[in-house]
Amino acid sequence: MSTASTQLPEGRYGRSSDERADHKLRIAGAVLGALLLALIGYFAYHYVVQNKISAEVITFDSEKSAVQVHLEVRKDSGASGYCTIRSQAADGSEVGRADFRFGGDATRIDKVVTLRTTAPGTTAELLGCHAD
Repeated sequence: MSTASTQLPEGRYGRSSDERADHKLRIAGAVLGALLLALIGYFAYHYVVQNKISAEVITFDSEKSAVQVHLEVRKDSGASGYCTIRSQAADGSEVGRADFRFGGDATRIDKVVTLRTTAPGTTAELLGCHAD
C-alpha cells in the first residue's frame, strides 16, 4: 500500500503563496535599496558642493599667551565665511577659541592668525569652516 502525497503537483496550479511573497519582498528590498542609495548620493553631493570654504592648519607656534597659526584656506571666488580654531593646554583643557573671517575674490589664502589663549597652548586645531 502506498501513501498519498499531501503536496500539489509541481507546475500544475501556478506559483505557491511563498513564491509570491518572496517576489514581493525582493521588489520591496530593491526599491528601498535604490531609495537609500539616492539619499546617500543627495547628501554627499550637497556636502561637497555646498562646502564653499575649507582650510587646513599648516603649522602653529605656541607662545605664553597666544598661538600663531598658519592657515591655508581654499574657497570659491567671492565667497566669504569664517574658520574656527581652538587651542588646548597640556592637560587637555581648552585655553583659546576664535573665529577668523575670510572674504574677497582670492580662491587660496595663506594667512598667519593669532589665537589669544588664557594659558600656554600646546595645540592648534581647526574645528571647521562655514560660508556666510
